[in-house]
Amino acid sequence: MRILLTNDDGIHAEGLAALERIARELTDDVWVVAPETDQSGLAHSLTLSEPLRLRKIGDKRYALRGTPTDCVIMGVREVLDVKPDLVLSGVNVGANMADDVTYSGTVAGAIEGTLQGIKSMALSQAYSHASGHAVPWEVAETFAPKLIRQLMDVDLPDWTFFNINFPNCAPSDLQGVEVTSQGKLDFGLTIDERADGRGLPYYWLRFGERKGDFRAGTDIHAVKNHKISVTPLKLDLTDYTVLDRVQRALNGEDAD
Repeated sequence: MRILLTNDDGIHAEGLAALERIARELTDDVWVVAPETDQSGLAHSLTLSEPLRLRKIGDKRYALRGTPTDCVIMGVREVLDVKPDLVLSGVNVGANMADDVTYSGTVAGAIEGTLQGIKSMALSQAYSHASGHAVPWEVAETFAPKLIRQLMDVDLPDWTFFNINFPNCAPSDLQGVEVTSQGKLDFGLTIDERADGRGLPYYWLRFGERKGDFRAGTDIHAVKNHKISVTPLKLDLTDYTVLDRVQRALNGEDAD
């Protein structure tokens, strides 16, 4: 099996090193194309106004001055001579659940792999900010290889991929694996206004405490209860439940 790895935290991220160790439990044919720098929060963006600079940094390892989406495209279309069997994106520092999947560059790497017709998975490791950014990589490293093998046998419909989140706990405290739906969180960003040396304002977007829908069966609920969350996500964003309603409105009929 040939595996292509990418991430959004950058080529030197600890999570990417963890992902390489995970992938090598599955195969010796592991390729890495990852961003030169941190690309967190850039979602499924492309670099169109600047050239893509590709740098070989080792055997089957490349750094790209671009986004995770760029990395997968370059990996599949330029670096590899044939398509990989699997794209793994991560392991991200922090969970990518609920609404956050729309911002995530990690999830975007799996999205692009899916668009290229390759089975793809995004992997993220939850951690506590109160822990001083100590990320329990051993959770993902312990359980991901077996989980990936199992998920490779799942016959997915076109344009569907897996979003996997590992909980913030010791491996011995894991409470199992749960197949989940995407949860819902309230908007968690605040604007932090500051002043530069000339007194001119500038701003940081900052995450704050978040509330949301923690119902059983969601990714948030599973991870909070020390379970690995496996969420099948699909790229078809059509809301089929309202198609008839919209059509009736356009026909001048009662939309209700």
